[in-house]
Order: sequence, then structure tokens, then C-alpha cells
Amino acid sequence: MNGSTSGLPLLSVEELVVTYPPAGRWRKPPVRAVDRVSFEIGHGEILGLVGESGCGKSTTALAVLRLVEALSGRIVFDGEEITRTSSRRMRHVRRRLQAVFQDPFGSLDPRMTVRDIVAEPLDVHGMAGGRVQRAERVTELLAKVGLAEHMADRYPHEFSGGQRQRIGIARAIALGPSLVVCDEPVSALDVSVQAQIVNLLLDIRQKMGVAYLFISHDLAIVRHLSDRVAVMLGGRIIEIGPAEELFAHPLHPYTKSLVALAFVTNRGADARVLQESTSDVVADTLANSPSACVYCARCPKATEVCRASAPALTVVGPGRRVACHAVA
Repeated sequence: MNGSTSGLPLLSVEELVVTYPPAGRWRKPPVRAVDRVSFEIGHGEILGLVGESGCGKSTTALAVLRLVEALSGRIVFDGEEITRTSSRRMRHVRRRLQAVFQDPFGSLDPRMTVRDIVAEPLDVHGMAGGRVQRAERVTELLAKVGLAEHMADRYPHEFSGGQRQRIGIARAIALGPSLVVCDEPVSALDVSVQAQIVNLLLDIRQKMGVAYLFISHDLAIVRHLSDRVAVMLGGRIIEIGPAEELFAHPLHPYTKSLVALAFVTNRGADARVLQESTSDVVADTLANSPSACVYCARCPKATEVCRASAPALTVVGPGRRVACHAVA
């Protein structure tokens, strides 16, 4: 991880809350998709954010990008609070804050050539220069992601899924951002292609010093890529720490179950079953006891304290934080 000259984190998220209107009857309370989430990302650091479908990790990404509005909390990017920054100001912030999305086809305009897709951020921010400079910059960006110059005049449908994701990455790094939010960027790709994209992201980090918020449900990929990892469940972060340490010695009972099934016994399918079954139980717990620990209904260590109040994310060692009454 590259250090910051100021010593301050590149991104700081503090007590973030994001709600959505409830489905069905209007008298139901709003759904807390993200519930008091806090984390930091250093300059050049990769933070992996893992969790099952519906846990709030993608909503967290959208809030950081200011694509959904937070109900409360703070988002500070590169020393500037952007939680409620105007759209005009966010236009300037987005030069340094970019994204790569899950669907490598849906995120690309099928009517545009690769040249125009990659150059679009340069055009929008007035950084394209003349026609020759624009073409040279596109060629340079394509080369950085492993695509040839002659591909620039093709359309997205002429490329494979992995190639389309490379185009999306080229577009994301066009302005030289400090942070790229990657929301499940390899989940729609074949396993062999996933490894290529992950290695490409690492290569870009090494050459450009870019930091990533890398969101995924695949623990193996997150372990390989990340400097630190945050585990999310029911809209809350329940554990965070250095990647190798967290996977070698998980502290939260939920994290222990995931790691044991995904790595120790190499039963990834069983891990997915656990996540799916846990999701329904968590939803019921939050609906009936919103102040309880999100995992108490499934936790073998749960006590009355767990059912009465949610534990805070507490420091338990160097770089380690966990939200568990039995650990903290």
C-alpha cells in the first residue's frame, strides 16, 4: 500500500446509513440497506468488501459514488466531505473517483465504438486535446488493459465478456483516478478470465498507484487481491482486518463459518447455501428485533445480550475490528 503524504486516508466512511422505501404496504418502515457502516481506504490500498447478496455492499458502493443518497453519516474523499456535495462539484470529484461495474456489456453503450467509450471521460472533462492527442491517449489506455489499437473502432458486441470488462477498466482509469470502486467486476466472467482481470487490476495498481474498493462475494478472489477485508452482513460491517490475518484467524462466528466452508473444507457450494439460508434469517431478525445482532438467530454463541443490542465494531487488535459481544 502506498503511503499518503498527509497521513490521512484517501476515503473515510463514517456511520453511513442508506434506506430504501419498503416493498408492499406503505405503512412499513424504510429498509436500512446500509446501517451505520464505517471504514477507511488508504492511498493505493485495496479494501475488499465481502458479503452475501442483499447484505448492502453494492448500496455502499453506490453511496460512495454518490449515485444514491445517504440518510446520514459522512463520506470524506481525499480530504473533502462529499456526502451532500452539489452535482456541479461532484463533476470535478469524479475525475479522481471512478467505477467498474458488474455487467461488462450493460455498462457499455452498444451504439458507441470502443474509441468513443474510452475517450468519453476525457471529452466530458475537457481533457481529450486535439484529434491526434485523443487517438493517442485511447491507444495508450487500451494498451494498459491488454487490448490492441485496431480494436478501437469496433463495437462492444464484437468482444468477449473479459474484453468488454477490460474496456470498462480502460474507461475507468482514463482520467488517472485515485480510487476505483469495483462492484463485482469479475462475477459475470469465466473462472480463467476472472484471474486475468484480477491480475490486470493489480498491475494497474502497481503502475498507477490507484486504490480500489473491491466488492465481491468470492472470498478466494478477495483474499488474493486485497490488503484488508471487511465482512458485511445485514447492512452492517461485522469484521474488518488485514486480509491474510482475517482469513487465517477469523474472529466473528459468521466469518468463521464462511472461511471454514470456503477454504478449510473447500466446499464453496456449501458456503453459498449458508449465505442464502442466513440471508432470510437475518431479514427476519432485523424485522422483528432491529436492535439485535444481525447474526444472533444463527450464532452458537448468542446470548440475551446479543438479542437485546447490536455490538459496536470494536478494536480488538492491530488493524482488527469486530462487532461481536463474545469477542469484543
